[in-house]
Amino acid sequence: MKIRYLGHSCFVLTESTGTSIVTDPYGDIGFTLPQGITADAVTVSHSHYDHCNVAAVGGNPAVFDREGQYEIGGVGITAIKCYHDDEEGHRRGQNLIFKFRMDGLEVCHLGDIGEECSSALIEKLLPVHVLLIPVGGTYTIDSEQAKEYVDRLMPSIVIPMHYKVKGLDLDVDKVNEFTDLFDDEEVEEEEVVELERSELELSRDDISEDTTKIIVLERCKEWN
Repeated sequence: MKIRYLGHSCFVLTESTGTSIVTDPYGDIGFTLPQGITADAVTVSHSHYDHCNVAAVGGNPAVFDREGQYEIGGVGITAIKCYHDDEEGHRRGQNLIFKFRMDGLEVCHLGDIGEECSSALIEKLLPVHVLLIPVGGTYTIDSEQAKEYVDRLMPSIVIPMHYKVKGLDLDVDKVNEFTDLFDDEEVEEEEVVELERSELELSRDDISEDTTKIIVLERCKEWN
């Protein structure tokens, strides 16, 4: 499968069969989505403008924005309800976590999760091979809370999202607030990799039960 990062919390996930899914397409947040994006499906974690710009995605995609289990083009999708804040949704409402089964991999997109890590939620999410996790704080969990999710879910691959980059209007932390937590530990089982590209190709052979790799992707600025 391929994972392409479009910035913020938006990814294009493409199975080897060609089925493609866009997660949390954003509106104008200081920059906009590349033009010409198409997909078979769009997932929306919640209805805030920086996560629900479905109209920006062409191809007449199916839209998944409710809790439940779905299937499209051979890809299994599970939407799990949680909270956008640590006050059971009283400040920012609810959030959907999406799990995708693509090419034998369990990919988990945490959306704008704001609730603290709990055993009950971890049990719902496991297993996770690839974790797409917000790390910028303010509107979501912060870097230290994100690390707790990583430590408890123990994914093989972690791709941070929803952090401060050049041009972004939102008040969130930079990604190094998160990645530095792993560098400081000097633990051999964890590795931080910063790639100068927006796309990553993965298969079951890339999944290790013994190590966790944190991969920072560049934002894709032009769709082709």
